[in-house]
Amino acid sequence: MCNNCKYTIHGAQHHFGWDNSFVPAARAEPGSTILFHCLDSSAGQLGPSSTVEHVKTLDFGKINPVSGPIFVEGAVPGDALKVTIDSFVPSGFGWTANIPGFGLLADQFAEAALTIWKYDPASMAPALYGRAGRVPLKPFAGTIGNALAEPGLHSIVPPRRVGGNLDIRDLSAGTTLYLPVEVAGALFSVGDTHAAQGDGEVCGTAIESPMDVVLTLDLVKGANLKTPRFTTPGPVTRHLDAKGYEVTTGIAPDLMSAARDAVAGMVDLLCATRGMAAVDAYMLVSTCGDLRISEIVDMPNWVVSFYFPRCVFE
Repeated sequence: MCNNCKYTIHGAQHHFGWDNSFVPAARAEPGSTILFHCLDSSAGQLGPSSTVEHVKTLDFGKINPVSGPIFVEGAVPGDALKVTIDSFVPSGFGWTANIPGFGLLADQFAEAALTIWKYDPASMAPALYGRAGRVPLKPFAGTIGNALAEPGLHSIVPPRRVGGNLDIRDLSAGTTLYLPVEVAGALFSVGDTHAAQGDGEVCGTAIESPMDVVLTLDLVKGANLKTPRFTTPGPVTRHLDAKGYEVTTGIAPDLMSAARDAVAGMVDLLCATRGMAAVDAYMLVSTCGDLRISEIVDMPNWVVSFYFPRCVFE
């Protein structure tokens, strides 16, 4: 429930892809607070009783449903939509999968894999992974954005200048996000909710989890943003920092190669020190490990580091 919400967008009021001809689910005045019921990124294809066989048969035409769109009265191209992220009400269920052909190390992990998560939506205590791992939770919406100016249906998968599948972990409760408006009314939608994710979402999935989201939508007239920006209310890694990190690096003249090497190094480290299967380590680090550019000026090689929080196993 949301006592301050003027509108409720139900789970059935979702769409796949971005299209500025979609009929709005609601028309809202600037300053309105809205409750969104968001489906998981599989649109319910994966559930608590799913197996790896369900991953193999996923319908990719039904990936990343977003709830909406919302027509914000008075929004015109050149404005920014100010999105205040008020709160999340998680479901307690989630999943992480290795989907063949998808992810940073797709060439190294060709077989489907699936982890089903169960967590306490009230306490949001760290979620158990295997016998010893516990992943700290931080809910956020992976896909959040406005419609594009270009007509027609556009894939939901790539992030875009108006937002979309940003997968920015720090778009959590308390954050204020600003999105470029390119069409009348903005046509805002949100979904792809996650209970936890590392920066990079390296295997291609996080803890994918259906949940309710409360947002307040307002306008900044004439902002002329080129891409999204956001403001956080405080520290962003406090839930991970307590025990420090194990860090592996990738060093190469190409950032993508360096990122791949850094992640592969962490997978190898967890296999060696924790006795994990490689694919299990790969899925785990996607939910809580962070890729960082450590150095990008000392040509010809750049340094990418991968930080894995020690609190997961301590």
